[in-house]
Amino acid sequence: MITIRKREERGHFNHGWLETSHTFSFADYYDPAQMGFRTLRVINEDRVQPGKGFGTHSHQDMEIITYVLEGAVEHKDSMGNVGVIKPGDVQRMSAGTGVTHSEYNPSQKELLHLLQIWILPEKKGLKPGYEQKTFSPEEKRGKLCLVASRDGRNGSVTIHQDVDLFCSLLEKGQTLDWSVPTGRHGWVQVIRGEMKINGQSLREGDGAAISDEKSLKMTASQASEFLLFDLG
Repeated sequence: MITIRKREERGHFNHGWLETSHTFSFADYYDPAQMGFRTLRVINEDRVQPGKGFGTHSHQDMEIITYVLEGAVEHKDSMGNVGVIKPGDVQRMSAGTGVTHSEYNPSQKELLHLLQIWILPEKKGLKPGYEQKTFSPEEKRGKLCLVASRDGRNGSVTIHQDVDLFCSLLEKGQTLDWSVPTGRHGWVQVIRGEMKINGQSLREGDGAAISDEKSLKMTASQASEFLLFDLG
């Protein structure tokens, strides 16, 4: 079964400095039917104006992944990490017992466009942690590139949950097949372009929950970028 979450159905807010769309319930957007999928709790698509950002705030017991599409994020946290996250980078922050951080758009001219992803950890009270790695377009083009996993294999960042996160870039007409592991579920989030999953069309911003499917055939109707979550 493939259940499409259309982009226009997401919670949407424009705060001036921030335009954001919430795939699942978050902050002022609440829908009891959209509280996440399996251990995937949040997918927020944020557009942050130049020189603006999220001031210092706290998190606890959450695996937080940042995926930048355009611009850059300046990150600071209570663990002493300071850095810049750019397109191609994947940042993982384990909030665990508690961490404070800030995320800003350091540019005075460019818009920042990013995805914030939250995954529920396998247990509470973990030690906070931070990791950031870069994945080139060549690693994603025409294939599934593993960028986050429980065991950190193949150079992926490590998350404290039974989830594999892949990203991919497909040219128009290009197809990828994914054999869904027995007993597993999937979520596909289209970042750019338009594609078909087992014949069903998804556009930029659309997501799809996958359950009880043996395989997926993913075909780009136009040049596309997407994330694929393999979930327990």
